[in-house]
Amino acid sequence: MLKLIIRLVVFTTTGDEMDERFKNFTVLTNKISRAIKKIKSEEMQEFGLKGPHVSCLYYLYKSKQLTAKELTEICEEDKANISRSLVFLENSGYILCNSNLQKRYKSPLTLSEKGKCVAKKVAIKIDGILNEASLGIDEQQRKTLYYCLELISSNLEKICEKYEV
Repeated sequence: MLKLIIRLVVFTTTGDEMDERFKNFTVLTNKISRAIKKIKSEEMQEFGLKGPHVSCLYYLYKSKQLTAKELTEICEEDKANISRSLVFLENSGYILCNSNLQKRYKSPLTLSEKGKCVAKKVAIKIDGILNEASLGIDEQQRKTLYYCLELISSNLEKICEKYEV
């Protein structure tokens, strides 16, 4: 996969090769996205959670305290999706909002004891899955892969900005 991404970024091709490049890029990114969603869904069933809750728990566990606004930025998620996840997590006793601020979006959120226990298990699962998904990739290849993905993501965002004018 690393060679494919480097090929996508570095080499300029024409005709059939460009068609193959497009196909490889879109098919592989879609397959990765579907696999991540499936893994989140399957792995969270034991906790009675859904995929969208994973990132909220994970980042709260790693950061100890975040606001909904910060979670929205870190997770690169829609504000409404994060809000729905946080309502569920708070009502289910996983997170606490200890603030009298009127705007809950800027209120600090922390994990409850129940949330810390589950989030720790989630973090361990994530680490294991990342290790398993990275089998056969050494540290330098992984750094190159993430560099290429970041570059592609940034370039695609710039293209998307042109449509927002």
